[in-house]
Amino acid sequence: MKTRPVLAVSLAVATTIGGLSDVQAGQTTKDVSDAALVRTLPGFENKDVVVNGVRLHYVVGGKGDPVFLLPGWPETWWSYHKVMPELAMRHRVYAIDIRGMGSSDKPKNGFDKKTMAADLSQMIQKLGYTKVDVVGHDIGAMVAFSLAANHSEQVNKLVMLDVAHPSAGYLNLRLLPAANTFTDKIDEDNPYLWWFAFHQVKGLPEELLEGRAGIEQAWFFRYMLKNEAAIDARDRAVFAHAYASKDAIRASNGWYQAFNQDIADDNTYAKLTMPVLGLGGPGYTRLKATLEAKATTSHTFRVEGSGHFIAEEKPAELMNYLNGFIGP
Repeated sequence: MKTRPVLAVSLAVATTIGGLSDVQAGQTTKDVSDAALVRTLPGFENKDVVVNGVRLHYVVGGKGDPVFLLPGWPETWWSYHKVMPELAMRHRVYAIDIRGMGSSDKPKNGFDKKTMAADLSQMIQKLGYTKVDVVGHDIGAMVAFSLAANHSEQVNKLVMLDVAHPSAGYLNLRLLPAANTFTDKIDEDNPYLWWFAFHQVKGLPEELLEGRAGIEQAWFFRYMLKNEAAIDARDRAVFAHAYASKDAIRASNGWYQAFNQDIADDNTYAKLTMPVLGLGGPGYTRLKATLEAKATTSHTFRVEGSGHFIAEEKPAELMNYLNGFIGP
């Protein structure tokens, strides 16, 4: 396995951009490398696999039937760290940095969700599995849906967290927010997804955000979290570092710049036939409507008191749903 450099990020910086008052300026730096993070999760280890022309980083642990955990923007595999240990008691857990994320490769193209699903399809084969259960959040949920749509024989059960696959409805998103609806907290009936447009711009976000990605992230976490402390200073330092480079910003923007292709692909997909569970925070209404239209057997629930980041805001509730759906 390729050796990764030790990385250190000041929690004082994370405090400044994240607005967390319990971390004081001048605190010692903390290692936010994958190696350091995995050391906090006994029984897990870092691994890599080369599939579909790219190297994917993942963290694996536990024994039992396999479960793939797919994160979204602006996070990494670490977004699932609160549920991984319990899930690993009865499952082989794979928390994966999808194409363009974290320590995985950041190629120039291939960010449409169908190609990213092909990455995972090959990963399933390389690991020697016939079928896996898949949990996806945000961009990871889009990839999870595409995996289920294009490689249904490899997906046993599918869990979608707060986001559905891109569809034609994206083409009607507002350029301007509805009057008196846009504040620093999302209006669930009138969400203003301005970053969808910002991330379409090629080159400019890299220039603006290199080394400062945490500033955009801090705004996004404030907007989409109900409990802002659920993503703490260490978490914010991890994610700020993961998107600090121009390459990381470019690659993550690629997920958004592929939406037109994703929408075209979505129009070709038949209904999913495997069991599908949807868990929603702010995206509950839209997720429920989409899954009811796109899957023959789906059940969608609102996770009460949660914002967009269900695995971090409500890990115990998420585990209850997962135990009931994919089995304890």
